[in-house]
Amino acid sequence: MTQQWDPDAYDQHARFVSDLGAPVLDLLEPLAGERVLDLGCGDGALTERLRRAGCLVVAVDSSPEQVWAALERGLDARIIDVRELDFEGEFDAVFSNAALHWVSEADLVIRGVWRALTPGGRFVAEMGGAGCVQSIRDALGSALATRGVDSASVDPWYFPTEDEYRTRLERGGFEIESIQRFPRPTPLPGDVSHWLGIFAQHFLDAVATDERPTVIEEVRTQLEPELRNTNGVWVVDYVRLRFKARRTE
Repeated sequence: MTQQWDPDAYDQHARFVSDLGAPVLDLLEPLAGERVLDLGCGDGALTERLRRAGCLVVAVDSSPEQVWAALERGLDARIIDVRELDFEGEFDAVFSNAALHWVSEADLVIRGVWRALTPGGRFVAEMGGAGCVQSIRDALGSALATRGVDSASVDPWYFPTEDEYRTRLERGGFEIESIQRFPRPTPLPGDVSHWLGIFAQHFLDAVATDERPTVIEEVRTQLEPELRNTNGVWVVDYVRLRFKARRTE
């Protein structure tokens, strides 16, 4: 199963993902003239901010639709799987926001980032951390279990602890400057069903097409008492892992 991204739906229902990426950009401290690789650029909203800061940016994403949207912004965007980076010492920094938790092969990504950086180059990213959207995962698991599907077999997300990712980075040739995991309850711009349609495709694809609306409604009903506040706003239990590391040689 492959995650599909619709740039229009993403802009309407998931723009908060890039909007909340500003603190990661601050941690990067981009400098004019630096060469920066943006991993999992999406439609290029944050890449555009890096360009405005004067950086020379290459943006990569595995989604042709999102890369096309980034190209329409006038960015240097390329269809590349982050597990298959083939850059060699080309960048002063590698940046990523809300992308690395879609890749379970973390060590492959880290090795590719190390190769892409110049010695001393920095790797700055934010991703989902352990406990991220746990209530949603539990509700999806319950709905699929009643249909004989083990949700663990279709779960696409990799949400590590800070200790786990620190170990992977250090083993991959990085020195950690900062790493933290923290809760970030996130209000949605609309109904949680839109979130499920965008981000939970792997779970929904595990059942027949005509069964998916029923699954979404079951999950929504289970989540409503926990995630919908008294003002009717859905607030999702995001947990983020944010780090800054440097290539050591």
